[in-house]
Amino acid sequence: MATTYVRHQLHLHRPQIGGRGWLLLVTTMLLAGPALAQRKRSDDIDRGRNGHVKGITVDNLPNYNRRFFRPGLYIAPNFSRFFIEQSAAYVQALQQGRGITANSIISPGLALGFIGDIRLGPPETPLHLRFTPGLSFLTRRVEYQGRGVGMPDTIRNQEVNTTQLELPLLLKYQSNRRRNTRVYAVAGLKYSYAFRQSLDVPASNQVRVSNSDLLLEYGVGLDLFYPYFKFGPELRFSHGLRNVLTPSQKTQYATLLQSLKTNTVTLILNIE
Repeated sequence: MATTYVRHQLHLHRPQIGGRGWLLLVTTMLLAGPALAQRKRSDDIDRGRNGHVKGITVDNLPNYNRRFFRPGLYIAPNFSRFFIEQSAAYVQALQQGRGITANSIISPGLALGFIGDIRLGPPETPLHLRFTPGLSFLTRRVEYQGRGVGMPDTIRNQEVNTTQLELPLLLKYQSNRRRNTRVYAVAGLKYSYAFRQSLDVPASNQVRVSNSDLLLEYGVGLDLFYPYFKFGPELRFSHGLRNVLTPSQKTQYATLLQSLKTNTVTLILNIE
């Protein structure tokens, strides 16, 4: 009896948790569970064999797929050339043992522009529509060389320097995101209009090309997610669908050509 009395006087009873305490504890665990699960999904912990943490990978821009419209910029170094188809006059000249050959030379260029990306469906959809207007500064060269008896063994080059407005409309198909990377493919059409064009040879030898062109475009790219932006290097191929050689030309070199079509390979650096 004395021991019990002493414990009562000194308030040495075991702590008790009532019904309200249990309810509060269960509610707290239920509310914290989704938050902890979300943190586990967004953070990937890399552990070694002994269980020590080697690093933590965090998903950058986790809500990026929920954006309906995504603007951006791009800069794109490129390499361009003409695809040449020789004329019947060229074949006849070679059969007679003389003629002038025409070869296309690959030349570098640069393009700059804006990105407008629209999601085609819910956030989980892999399809996006991209409109990427820009300016392109291109140089295309054609090399002429005399061949056969009596022809001077000389080489003449013609450069076509072009500043053109480009209006590509592309469909983008992207894979599921893996951590902070994602691959994609694009395909579509591009209309271009050259508002400035210069030739570096006398008028008597010039081969003139059209100011407008329609091209088929396709390519592949990689989306890299950073904390404040998305960077996407992309390799794209462009093939002209129209003959850009201006008809009814009677110059010495123009008669050798049946058609000229444009071909371009571009490394596009997208920032969104």
